[in-house]
Amino acid sequence: MIHWPRVRQLRDEVGVEEFDEVVQIFLEEVQEVIARLHADTTRRELEQNLHFLKGSALSLGFDQFSKLCQDGERRVAAGHGTEVDLPAILAAFDASKSVFEADLTANLI
Repeated sequence: MIHWPRVRQLRDEVGVEEFDEVVQIFLEEVQEVIARLHADTTRRELEQNLHFLKGSALSLGFDQFSKLCQDGERRVAAGHGTEVDLPAILAAFDASKSVFEADLTANLI
C-alpha cells in the first residue's frame, strides 16, 4: 500500500526538518482535490483531478491509491468516466493515509 523506500527518498530529498511540513502540505492539497471530486457531480474535471491525485500519491509513496487514480484517469480519457469507482479511490486514500500515519516512524529508521 505504501512504498516506504519512496517515502525515505522524499525525506532525504527535502531534509528531515522539512519532511513533516511537506507531508502536511501533501495531505492538505489532496483533501482539497478530494473535496472538488465530491463537488464535481458532472465529473467535468475528473481527469484533471485524478491526474493531480496520482502525481501527489506517487510523490509520497501511496502506491495503491496512485494506481487507482491512474486507472481512473485512463478510463476518463477513453470516454468511460462513469465507470470510475470514486468510492474505491477515496477509500484507498483513507486506508493509505491511516497506514502511512500509523507506520511512518517505524519505516523511517
